[in-house]
Amino acid sequence: MLNDDFMLYALALVALVIGVLIIKKVASCLIKIVVLLVLLAIAGFIYYTQFYAGA
Repeated sequence: MLNDDFMLYALALVALVIGVLIIKKVASCLIKIVVLLVLLAIAGFIYYTQFYAGA
């Protein structure tokens, strides 16, 4: 019985570690996408204000 409980705890711990690593990778990717979108929005705003607003 003790062995079964230990195995359950060990598997839950492994699943928790893998889940944290996956979330960390996905969050890192999402942060990069958000930063890229913000930079594109700033570039679009500068382009619009320099070329279209002055005309």
